[in-house]
Amino acid sequence: MKNFLFVCSQNRLRSPTAEQIFADDDRIEVSSAGTNHDAENPLTDELIGWADVVVVMEKAHRSKIQQRHRRTLAGKRIICLDIPDDYPFMDPALIGLLRTRMARHLPKGGMGRAPKR
Repeated sequence: MKNFLFVCSQNRLRSPTAEQIFADDDRIEVSSAGTNHDAENPLTDELIGWADVVVVMEKAHRSKIQQRHRRTLAGKRIICLDIPDDYPFMDPALIGLLRTRMARHLPKGGMGRAPKR
């Protein structure tokens, strides 16, 4: 099972939405964090160490992570979903974007349940 860490700026809208909608998928473990120091759950080396895959919402998040956590990122896969900060928490349009853009990155096979709608 792979650990997916979803990252946005404040960990208030996009990454917690991603964490919640993929939490019921038995194929992966999920968590979320924010790149800003005042985020709900600030990104740490420990969280990056836990993750097999780091999923960022914007290229700016990837850049911040690469600058601040370069050593911890060694060998980690970083995926950028290119989802702007235009959506409220659990917005149906955001959920649709997350599901669509994550589909090719999730493990294949019938081993797990699909995320709840």
